[in-house]
Amino acid sequence: MSKQLEKVKELIALREKARIGGGEKRIEAQHNKGKYTARERIAMLLDEGSFEEFDMFMQHRSVNFGIEKTKFLGDGVVTGYGTIDGRVVYIYAQDFTVFGGALSETLALKICKVMDQAMKMGAPVIGLNDSGGARIQEGVNALAGYAEIFQRNILASGVIPQISGIFGPCAGGAVYSPALTDFNIMTRGTSYMFLTGPKVVKTVTGEDVTQEELGGASVHTAKSGVAHFAVDTEEDGFVLIRKLLSFLPQNNLEETPLVECKDPIDRLDDVLNEIIPDNSNQSYDMYDVIGTIIDQGEFLEVHADYAKNIIVGFARFNGQTVGIVANQPKIMAGCLDSNASRKAGRFVRFCDAFNIPLVTLVDVPGFLPGTGQEYNGVILHGAKLLYAYGEATVPKVTVTLRKSYGGAYCVMSSKHLRGDMNYAWPTAEIAVMGPSGAVEVIFAKDVAASEDPAKTTAEKEEEYRKAFANPYNAAQYGYIDDVIEPRNTRFRIIRALQQLQTKKLTNPAKKHDNLPL
Repeated sequence: MSKQLEKVKELIALREKARIGGGEKRIEAQHNKGKYTARERIAMLLDEGSFEEFDMFMQHRSVNFGIEKTKFLGDGVVTGYGTIDGRVVYIYAQDFTVFGGALSETLALKICKVMDQAMKMGAPVIGLNDSGGARIQEGVNALAGYAEIFQRNILASGVIPQISGIFGPCAGGAVYSPALTDFNIMTRGTSYMFLTGPKVVKTVTGEDVTQEELGGASVHTAKSGVAHFAVDTEEDGFVLIRKLLSFLPQNNLEETPLVECKDPIDRLDDVLNEIIPDNSNQSYDMYDVIGTIIDQGEFLEVHADYAKNIIVGFARFNGQTVGIVANQPKIMAGCLDSNASRKAGRFVRFCDAFNIPLVTLVDVPGFLPGTGQEYNGVILHGAKLLYAYGEATVPKVTVTLRKSYGGAYCVMSSKHLRGDMNYAWPTAEIAVMGPSGAVEVIFAKDVAASEDPAKTTAEKEEEYRKAFANPYNAAQYGYIDDVIEPRNTRFRIIRALQQLQTKKLTNPAKKHDNLPL
């Protein structure tokens, strides 16, 4: 055998060694936990045969506490690039079979290299997290590695889409990278995120809490809002990532993918002409409106389990990606509160960063009152959503279905925050406050002096309703561009988006803004 052939055989053997990570026993242990290995995850996520790996032969350089005796090719993370539906993506997947996926200086260098490449090429980066945290034997070098990754997350923000899949533990400093990315996906039962684990919590606060109770998928999708999606299986997670990317551009300089639309743009939805209840205090389901007007009812909701009084997500109109923000009258009457404002504000800013037009469906009676909200800084949180809409330069189409009262009217993509096309249904009520509250303020003396206060109140409410609680008062000032028939909503939104395709608007030059955090 020639020397060249021998070297080729050596290369093939080394590749095989690298591909089994921490070895068959550890792979089996990973499978027994209901989890896939890093390489299996990449193979399931990317188009078949498209993965090209970086740095398969890198090893750690630590010599502390005997760790130098144990080395693995690739050192606990698999990095590279491939395609999803034919579009290039960069990816790293932590390998729990090697030192529990713990982050070393070498592991961080591999992740940073793939992130730098993604930025140079203008393509999304996907991180699959499954790690026990920092590699303690490496001390500050491991912490430095985390901070290097965070710095790249920050610089990539708003330039390329960043998606994190949490498919195992993600604790301590490690949680900040997913927190800095655009979307986090967690698996129910097998993934968790927290800064300090149950043992530390018990020692410091005396609380007895499990990993799942402290930082499981249900906690972060419903209570904290840290995670955007929860899935039952890793397979579901990969399907979701692929679907999410189908709505997004490769980077901030590109437009979103245009999909062939077989749903007629002039489809009339008669059901919408009767969807608003006669009693303005009764609710209806905003999902029914969204599902009716978008292309083929395909809606990818984001943050579905968090702050359910507002709905955000991606859909298409005539094949074009849009971000939808909609109040949900079924939950808390559609009131805005701190969490809803944060949720929608972040979504609006993401859409604006990546050239995704915004369609806003408004039915909001105001901000949620009470000490709980005020003490929690609802003023600042509400200002985040207000700021996001006012800052956004993408096309903005707003449809007011029913209530739009007080400060919430201003916040929900009003004409005054540079809304491009603001429509209203005939059922819209646009005013400082609802009729009953207004009568208490304006006509309090009349009601008190009346022989029949109830009758006078009803009369005055009707007088106020005719004067203000309708769309025509706002329309007479040009704050509403047109009052539209509900069943025409789809067609009017599509026409508006077509008109706005050449929109050019820039904000004043500045180093950066200082939004109310």
